[in-house]
Amino acid sequence: MFRIDKLTDYGLLLLTCIVRSRGVSLRTARDLALESGLPLPTVSRLLQDLLKGGLLVSQRGIKGGYALAKKPHEISIGGVIAALEGPIALTVCSSGVAGLCDLESSCAIKKNQRVISEAIRGVLERLTLADLAQPLRLMTIEDARGRSLPVISAMPGRTQ
Repeated sequence: MFRIDKLTDYGLLLLTCIVRSRGVSLRTARDLALESGLPLPTVSRLLQDLLKGGLLVSQRGIKGGYALAKKPHEISIGGVIAALEGPIALTVCSSGVAGLCDLESSCAIKKNQRVISEAIRGVLERLTLADLAQPLRLMTIEDARGRSLPVISAMPGRTQ
């Protein structure tokens, strides 16, 4: 099954909580744990991972906390996943790291797997924290062959 790790999902939740913190410049781990419903140790660990990944900045002290390192529309969902899990790839051979698969030199579908991985990565790179902080809808468009293709669209001006 292709899915993101539970901790990555929680990391996206925490980042979205920070995005929705209008008027609050810094958020504490305790505040984010209360808002998200996640245990404080999990929140603290994720905040450190997001800090190391360059997605957050922190300020120490009594008035300290965490804030986004960039604007929400500049942080992609793909970037968050890559920071918490590593490269986004459908298969090990499409990760860009050579030598991880015994069939790599003779695989008949390796190039296509890379194309599929690039498509998935492209969608995740185009979606941002700003998009995730508002309702999304799934729409369809038709390709040249008349097949319906799913497209994700943000609903402007609305927040969840």
